[in-house]
Amino acid sequence: MSAPVGALGAASASAPGPVRGSARRPLAVALLTAALAAAPAAQAVADAAPAGRAPEGARAVLDGLKTYGQAVVRTKDGAVRQIPAGLYEMRVDGGGMLQTYGVGAAGYAQPQARYTESGWGSSPLAENGDAGRIRWVLEHSYPQLNDLAGLAKAAGAGALTAESAAAGTQVAIWRLAEGAQVEASDPAAEKLADYLQHAAGRLPEPPASLGLEPGEVSGEVSGPVGSRLGPVTVRTGAQSVSVTPDAAATAMGVRVVDAEGRPLTTAGNGTRLYFEVPVGTPDGSASVTVQGSTKVPVGRVFTSGIPAQAQIVAGSSESATTVTAKAMWPKQRTAGPAGGTGGETATMGELSAPVPVAPAAAGAGVTAGAAAEETPDGERLAVSGSSAATPVIASLAVGLVVLGGMVVLLLRKRPLEDEEGGEA
Repeated sequence: MSAPVGALGAASASAPGPVRGSARRPLAVALLTAALAAAPAAQAVADAAPAGRAPEGARAVLDGLKTYGQAVVRTKDGAVRQIPAGLYEMRVDGGGMLQTYGVGAAGYAQPQARYTESGWGSSPLAENGDAGRIRWVLEHSYPQLNDLAGLAKAAGAGALTAESAAAGTQVAIWRLAEGAQVEASDPAAEKLADYLQHAAGRLPEPPASLGLEPGEVSGEVSGPVGSRLGPVTVRTGAQSVSVTPDAAATAMGVRVVDAEGRPLTTAGNGTRLYFEVPVGTPDGSASVTVQGSTKVPVGRVFTSGIPAQAQIVAGSSESATTVTAKAMWPKQRTAGPAGGTGGETATMGELSAPVPVAPAAAGAGVTAGAAAEETPDGERLAVSGSSAATPVIASLAVGLVVLGGMVVLLLRKRPLEDEEGGEA
């Protein structure tokens, strides 16, 4: 017998192996039964948890670097390397093309990488005081300014080709975005880079290609059932966008309407959307998808999850964009006869004044902003991205792991004890 088995035998010598093994069999079966019984409940809780929100705004795939020259970058450790510098192209999901420049000089953006439209605050340009100057460069250089002869004259660059104009513009952007020590290899491109860097004024951040308020590119509102939740205001450069409620909203009878209660299937810039939630609707949520085709504004950033490979828009065709607005109606409780809580029916006085759903109802006073839920004590809690099911799921998961481990341990120990009992 090997040393590990002998050690186990000495530790268990106080009781006969077969007796202890037989005693563990019912316990192991009970633990396994409990684990299997808990699994459906855990699955039910997980299924009830809200799904994550899909990416919003324009989404695109990087085709690669299309119009470019060369540049020389000097790193902080003194290394010198030559890198391509110029204009990329991206294919927008649903149709459309973008022309972009890289924000960071550290890495070459990989073709076929997926990108999502972003505001400056959610990109490498966050807290960059020169972000507005980068937008000025984009608005006053190639390809927005297609007159290469006029651009060369303004920069004192002699003659510019599309390639040298793209390289010079990219170098200027890198300097403003990162303070990079970089120079264009082509003398004309280098003169253009110097001109753009020093002439750049400051422009404000551009709006999203398709946005909803509240929020940068998405809207979220909340309130009680029996009311109109909103408004969510559409911001777009498109003449018209489609408005489509999700399947959950349709199934519950929740409608997307204007301020007068008329159903909406299309919207324009400035249109206000409301979710009309009928009395008696179970607590829950619904969403509406707003889709359209418009140009992505110059200066919008696209991120892929790798900060060094972020892109900034220099030109856009008509491109498909999508945003989602969400409404939530927390569970309400009515007052009982003695001031306690009664059933879980809707009450109109417990959240700040919504627009009631009634034949003559109209107007304002809706609850907007972050969704809230009420505790049994009547306190309102802000929704923080998780839900009330989160601790339940976590505790069930931990319990299943512990139970499974105990079952495995008990079943593995029994053959050893049986073997020792046989040897005895």
